[in-house]
Amino acid sequence: MAVAYALFWSGGKDSTFALHQARESRLDVRYLVNIYEGSTGRVRFHGVRAGLVAAQAATLGIPLIQRHTHPDPFESVFEQVLDELRGRGVEGVLFGNVHLRDVRAWYETRTMRRGFVHREPLWGRPPGKVVRDFLAAGYRAVVTSVDLARGQAWWVGRELDRGLVEAVEASGADPCGEFGEYHTFVFDGPGFQHPVRFRPGESVERDGHRFVDLLEDGA
Repeated sequence: MAVAYALFWSGGKDSTFALHQARESRLDVRYLVNIYEGSTGRVRFHGVRAGLVAAQAATLGIPLIQRHTHPDPFESVFEQVLDELRGRGVEGVLFGNVHLRDVRAWYETRTMRRGFVHREPLWGRPPGKVVRDFLAAGYRAVVTSVDLARGQAWWVGRELDRGLVEAVEASGADPCGEFGEYHTFVFDGPGFQHPVRFRPGESVERDGHRFVDLLEDGA
């Protein structure tokens, strides 16, 4: 019997391309799971509004489970979601990690302890190839945040393309942004019934990061 999976979802390129690879491998992805900050209503580090993530899932046609931190810390919310997934018949979980062993180990320990199959569709691939394959597949994404200690402010608000990837590499940053150099929001590509409609709002600097506020269309 095929394993039913849930994919932990940020709305960025890595989780999107992990879904792409899972589908290419004919995995049965039943749910997307998004955990955002309850105090801001946004995905942590990405700065993307929870409503836009919901719009993504809707156009992808995959049920979305959204939960938030605050006042509960991330770990307890994460473990509550795992219990909920088990109750929904999910047996496996997917993540979009590429090469950070400590991040993978944190999730793997907690998911396998509860008996889930843990899979990482992008794991071990060269970061430059991952991001170029993502673009070659036809996905479109906008840079939503940059860690100014590791990246350049002018990346924010730019659509991700080969030229920008080359600029990221030239700066010495990881081309996938695996160390938090930059984060993205994917708004169109394979599997999207239609593009997610949004407009750029204010660009702000906060806690050493530059963000662009993406507003839901009509907001």
